[in-house]
Amino acid sequence: MPLVSPLDPNHDAETKKLSDFYNETLGFCPNSVLTMQRRPEISKAFINLNKAVMANHGRVTSALKRMIAWVSSNATGCRYCQAHAIRAAERYGAEQEKLDNIWEYKTHPAFSDAERTALDFSLAASMVPNMVDEKIKEELYKYWDEGEIVEMLGVISLFGYLNRWNDSMGTSIEDGAVESGEQYLGKHGWEKGKHV
Repeated sequence: MPLVSPLDPNHDAETKKLSDFYNETLGFCPNSVLTMQRRPEISKAFINLNKAVMANHGRVTSALKRMIAWVSSNATGCRYCQAHAIRAAERYGAEQEKLDNIWEYKTHPAFSDAERTALDFSLAASMVPNMVDEKIKEELYKYWDEGEIVEMLGVISLFGYLNRWNDSMGTSIEDGAVESGEQYLGKHGWEKGKHV
């Protein structure tokens, strides 16, 4: 049972508009956003940040951003965000081989050295205490420019917020997210946990 229940997607005109936006991107409106909508200024600020962070400026593709989000969510243990991130990676064009082998990104040949570096950055930046060090910086600068590094850290930071929000809230997970979680993450023990 969540700490606070999400609003119904048809609660009012503003919430319906929010729900329609997410129906296009994920196939459903996340309960996390429907909970934030109890204070519309929070949901609006979140959506604007989400749009800015996930905007595609080039080489940090939409699919890679969602895989960065998955690594970050996996590091923090938020099962809700793990399932959402892998679903979004799928919907935003991640190759099937990468989706099937995301757990093995460090060694699997489907991932390039540049992608591995981005995902290592996500892992290090999501740890407590933070593990970003000179070695991570050196590797990042081999493959990515400063704007791209800012984009990546934007994703990691956005999911830091979402990981805290959803794990603390015990947000109920949607069927579509469960489906993706079980398909891509289940073989490694993913389950809904508290997000029933």
